[in-house]
Amino acid sequence: MKTTQLKFKSKLWHVKQQGAAAIELALLLVLLLMFVTGVVEFGRAFWYNDALTKATRDGARYLSNIRVSALVALDAATQDQAKQMVVNAATQAQVPSFTTAQVAVTCEPNCDAPLYVKVAINAYPLTIGGWVPIFLPVGTATWVTTLSPSTAMRYMR
Repeated sequence: MKTTQLKFKSKLWHVKQQGAAAIELALLLVLLLMFVTGVVEFGRAFWYNDALTKATRDGARYLSNIRVSALVALDAATQDQAKQMVVNAATQAQVPSFTTAQVAVTCEPNCDAPLYVKVAINAYPLTIGGWVPIFLPVGTATWVTTLSPSTAMRYMR
């Protein structure tokens, strides 16, 4: 029995394969760029959420350990100091466009004789795709969401 070996070294086959690598690279590059963009944007969202959570923790710790007077009441000036502390911590973490209007301080049951203090962020707007546009199934390049971290601590008398 005789076997024959086929040789595919014709010039016609070689010409047909010249642009295949460039097309494969272009298709793969689009997918890889979308993946990297998603990692960067969601990493930024987690970074902002972590920075805001740490800022609220600093503000709540400040309020829980302060003894303003013998009545142990938390007045508006002390709450404003805590809000400014939260804004300063967020600014140091490079969270953009953050103001004291987005910080809320609440006391349980009230601020005259609190048992717990809570520092919360009121819906900080975050745009996924703000740095690098991403493509979502609905066809938009950005996605707007809000971050609302909060921290509650027992008030130390």
